[in-house]
Parts: sequence; structure tokens; C-alpha cells
Amino acid sequence: MKKALIVYSTRTGDTRKIAEFIAEGLRFSMVDVTLSDAKDIKKESELDGYDIYMFGSSTYHGEMMNSMKTLLFIAEKAGLEGRVAGAFGAYGWSGEAAERIFDTMKNIFGMAMVGGPLMLKSAVVEGGMKMAQAYGKEAAAKAEA
Repeated sequence: MKKALIVYSTRTGDTRKIAEFIAEGLRFSMVDVTLSDAKDIKKESELDGYDIYMFGSSTYHGEMMNSMKTLLFIAEKAGLEGRVAGAFGAYGWSGEAAERIFDTMKNIFGMAMVGGPLMLKSAVVEGGMKMAQAYGKEAAAKAEA
């Protein structure tokens, strides 16, 4: 069974909810999922042993949350090249966090990215739940390919 790690950083809870819906999509595809808040990951060894990595942060004043920035510094040393990955986040009027996480994972870490970043104003409006679940399913399919 494939294993996925979803790490999120949230301010109001919306990004955590998106992470939970992505996890559902992965589980629908028979992937074992671990969800974690970015502030709980302290060293690169905590990122070992997964086939799929999904990192997400809310955008606040045009930036990702500080705990996600710290996670990305940790992940840079974790040897994640070629692993399937995706980036996501909630936002109010801009969505730079998900885009920056996606670009970092693709261009600096050398990961095999799923489509583009998933950016939602909320997980519970305008089909957000289905979009997040589909993103998880897409990651699972890419990991199986």
C-alpha cells in the first residue's frame, strides 16, 4: 500500500480542512495517509518513508505561514527528489502560498508534481470538497504510474 504525508499550516482552519479532503481522495484510492501540522515536524527524518507528499499553507498578507517556511527548509535536506507531490492552500484575495510551495517542491526539491497547485478560498464552497478529493486521487494515480 502506498503511503502519503500531508503537511499543512493553517491560520483559520480552512487549509487543514482542505488537507482532510485531499486525504479522503487518497484514501478512496487505497493510500495510507498521515496528516500533520507543519509546526509538529522538527527534523528531516520525520519525512522518511512516504510515496506521496502534499504540503499546504494559507496565504496571509501575500505569504505562506512561517511554520510552512520552516518545514520547507527541513524538507530541502530530506532527499525527496522524484517523489510524487502536490501543493495546496486556502486564501482570501491572493494565493501566493500554494504557488510558492509548488514551485519550491518542483524546482528546488525536484519532485514529480501533480498538475498545478490547488488553491481554494474555502474547502466547503464552490465544489472545494470535490476538487480537493480529486487532487488526492490524482496524486494516488500518479504514484501508481
